[in-house]
Amino acid sequence: MTDSDRQDRVVRIGGDSAKGGIVLTGETLARIAALSGLEVYTTRTIPAEIKGGHVMIQVRAAPYPLTSQGDDLDMLLAYDQETYDRYYSLLKPGAVLVYNSNELRPPENGDIVHYGLPLDQIAKSVGFSRGWNIVAVGALVKLFDLRLDKANEVITRQLGRKGADVLKSNLLALEAGYKYVEDHFSKESPYHLPSRPPVDRLTLSGNQALAMGALAAGCKFYAGYPITPASDIMEFLAAELPKVGGTMVQAEDEMAALAMVLGASFAGTRAMTATSGPGLDLMSELIGHGVMTETPCVVVDVQRCGPSTGMPTKVSQGDLRAALYGSHDDTPRIVVAPVSVEDCFYQIIHAFNLAEKYQTPVIFLSDQDMSVRVQTIPPFDLSRVHIEPRILYKPDEDGSGPYERYHVTDSGISPMSLPGMPGGQYTAEGLEHHPDGSPGFEPDLHQMMMEKRARKLEGALPDIERWQMWEEFGDPDAPVAIMGWGSTIGPVREAVARAAQNGMAVAVFYPKVLAPLPAGRIARFIENRQAIIVPEMNMTGQFADILTVRFNRPFIRLNKYRGHPFRASEIYAKIQEVYESVIERERVIA
Repeated sequence: MTDSDRQDRVVRIGGDSAKGGIVLTGETLARIAALSGLEVYTTRTIPAEIKGGHVMIQVRAAPYPLTSQGDDLDMLLAYDQETYDRYYSLLKPGAVLVYNSNELRPPENGDIVHYGLPLDQIAKSVGFSRGWNIVAVGALVKLFDLRLDKANEVITRQLGRKGADVLKSNLLALEAGYKYVEDHFSKESPYHLPSRPPVDRLTLSGNQALAMGALAAGCKFYAGYPITPASDIMEFLAAELPKVGGTMVQAEDEMAALAMVLGASFAGTRAMTATSGPGLDLMSELIGHGVMTETPCVVVDVQRCGPSTGMPTKVSQGDLRAALYGSHDDTPRIVVAPVSVEDCFYQIIHAFNLAEKYQTPVIFLSDQDMSVRVQTIPPFDLSRVHIEPRILYKPDEDGSGPYERYHVTDSGISPMSLPGMPGGQYTAEGLEHHPDGSPGFEPDLHQMMMEKRARKLEGALPDIERWQMWEEFGDPDAPVAIMGWGSTIGPVREAVARAAQNGMAVAVFYPKVLAPLPAGRIARFIENRQAIIVPEMNMTGQFADILTVRFNRPFIRLNKYRGHPFRASEIYAKIQEVYESVIERERVIA
């Protein structure tokens, strides 16, 4: 496929966050493209400073589904010199540079089409000096040959509630940018985005999809402390939970938030919290308490770069070990990892069901890129939503003898009473305890209870199979395979498709539950593979370490830890490299 045959386009927009409106430019363009029937996929980096610092948003649009941010740029909108300096080299030959001519004057380059727009001046000409970013949106709409009426509709949806005057000013700025390109540039932009008839799609971020899934799962209580990039979940649920009879509490810190969640769950309410790496660190003791008291809860960790406060607005997959093992001694918990914006909706429902059924904390590993990315996805299939009930104590049936909250069972699950149930009183004690909840410190008792709590995780494996909590695709007989987890699956999909077109077959397996690991299914997948690549957004290859120890074979690590997501070209390059080594090995053996 030649570049002129491609129908998807990648545009990057950058500037100083102190000026404001940069991300809004990209999100508005994405929503206009989505309303025009196109599929969109965004990624962004924003500064961690309260004010100032460089911000970037990238929008990819096409008339077919997209699973990654794209590779090199078809268009760059540079609001300032720093944006030009950072990203100009990413423009492919024949690409378009749009720049604010009130801020910079880049040298002409014959390989790049230049459009200088005096954005500040245009905005002032319509009496709306703050509307320079909406002027830019109008210009991009014209350059990509999108429909102005669709742009007007998006602006009206976004700003209609802010009053007639605000809306009128923004619509004037939008039209001014569109008309400026129409009136001042005789050369036609080389790139266009073909509109399609409206398609049934949602345009959401991962955090929004996750929050909607929590509501669908029956969550009625949320406690949290604001932290980037998880705060959007709390803000969404603050508005929506009261509509379904639920409650949101902003706690004084992450420890208090999880303590409140455990208290709500103790009382019988489906409850969750959301945080990022530093908050998960603080929650580790209470995760252990949830394991010991066998109290269901869901803890969302939207991963970002660390350690410590690290880079709060950049992506990482560095919390896997903390999610699997964070807390003292053996604290068996379930760890779920969605793979996409759409998957956040369905997997958070599974997370709640696993927490309730197996009476244990479930840690849900999202990441910064997936959480804030705006993407078009199919409408949620509510027929896939089911609620797995908590096994409750039944006083009429079980009330003949003393209630044993932690009665030792083959499954490790014991009926749980709720406050007010006759005869169901018990102590939810963080100390080791007898089946009735009273503290105990005998060696045999501790061994028995440790084994009881651990059995629950093995019991969850049939549900993981039944709910098919994994993704598998590609050529099942391929000698080369990719295994990973989380949001890296998007660029992997595109890289594997590209490799297949070039005669390199690849098989892919992504588990969505990392504890308990579906070891039997993984063992069948990796059997007879000559090479297995494990892409991860962390430095040490945390998942590759687990696989190496568990399956006693080497895995090829592809680690990226720059705070940016993988590009499909990076995955594809590794596939090429591995295939060359496999072919060379076969030649030597022959």
